Amino acid sequence: MHELGILEILLKRPHQKLPQLRAQIGSTEVVMADFSRLPVQCPFIALMPQWDFLNFLAEHARRYSTFHLRTQAEVTGLIEDGGRVVGVRAKTPGGVLEVRAQLVVGADGRNSIIRERSGLQVEDFGAPMDGLWFRLSRKPGESATSLRFDRGKIVVMIDRGDYWQCAFLIPKGGNEATQRRGLERLRASIVEIAPFLQDRVSELQDWSEIKLLSVRVDRLRQWYRPGLLCIGDAAHAMSPIGGVGINLAIQDAIAAANILAQPLREDAVTPDHLAKVQRRRALPTCLTQGFQLIIQKRLIARVLATTERVELPTPLRLMLRSKFLSRIRGRIVGIGFRPEHVKTPISNTGG
Repeated sequence: MHELGILEILLKRPHQKLPQLRAQIGSTEVVMADFSRLPVQCPFIALMPQWDFLNFLAEHARRYSTFHLRTQAEVTGLIEDGGRVVGVRAKTPGGVLEVRAQLVVGADGRNSIIRERSGLQVEDFGAPMDGLWFRLSRKPGESATSLRFDRGKIVVMIDRGDYWQCAFLIPKGGNEATQRRGLERLRASIVEIAPFLQDRVSELQDWSEIKLLSVRVDRLRQWYRPGLLCIGDAAHAMSPIGGVGINLAIQDAIAAANILAQPLREDAVTPDHLAKVQRRRALPTCLTQGFQLIIQKRLIARVLATTERVELPTPLRLMLRSKFLSRIRGRIVGIGFRPEHVKTPISNTGG
C-alpha cells in the first residue's frame, strides 16, 4: 500500500493495530510473533474487516480508465476456444453475462469456481480442524490474548472495535456433533477457555449466528492454463494459522502484475509468462504451508485430541519465550519468505 501511495489513506479507515501476536498455551503466555521491530512502514498488523478493505481497493482502482467493477455477478463457468480460456460466464440479476479477456485471473478464494471449472489438479494436505465463527460484544478498553489453547479447546479472538470476532476450533468434520451437544454446551466451552466472556456468551441465541469455516490446506500442481492464471487461495488454500492468506494473495498479485504488465500491453501473454508467475511464488507458498502444517500437527491436533491441561515442554517453552525467535516468527507472518515490491509504473489513466 505504501508503494502504491495509498497507505496513509488506508490507515484512516477504522482498524485495530496488533504489534504482537500473543497466545496463552495452558498456563503459559507467550509472544508468538513480534511485528514491532520489522523494517517496514507499519510494524504492526492492521485488523480490518475484509469488506472494508475490498471497498477501499475498488475505490482506488477506479482511477484507472480500464477498471470496471461488476457487482452481484457470480461466475458460473469459463468460456473456451480451441483449448484456451477466453472469458467467463456469470449469473447476474439481469441474466447471464459473458466477459471476454486476454487473460482470466482466478482470484475467487478457497471455494474458487474458476479453479473448479479449470480442470487443474489440486493436491490436498488436510487439516485437523474446522472453525466456528461468531461475534461477541467487546467492552471499551478491553483487551485479550489473541489465541488460547487448553484442555481440548482453542479460541481465536480478533478485535473489531465494538465486538470480538471469535473462532472456536473443533475437530475436522465435528460441526454436526457440536450442534447435537447443544448451544449451551458450546457457550460453556467458550467460558472455560476465555472466562472473561461469561457475561456475554448468552448473546449467542441461535446456531444461525455461528458460521462454519471449513479449514483446508491445498495447492494446485499447476496454477495456469492458456488464458488462465489462479492466484491467492484459488491457487493455494491456506490454513487460517497466522492470518497469512491475505499476505500470500497480495504478493501473488504483485508478482503477477510485475511479470505480466508488459505482455498484457502487447496482447502477447503466453503460458511461459504464466509459468514464470508460478515459479516466482511457488517456493514461499510451499514454505508457508509447510510452516502451517507443522503447527497443525504438533500443536492444534494435539490440543484438540486431549482434555488435559496443556503443558509445554521446557525447551519449547523457552523457545517460545525467546524475544529473538518471536521476531523471526514475526517476520515470517508479517512479511513472508519472499516479499514482493511494485515494479510496474503507476498512472491514473490506464493499467
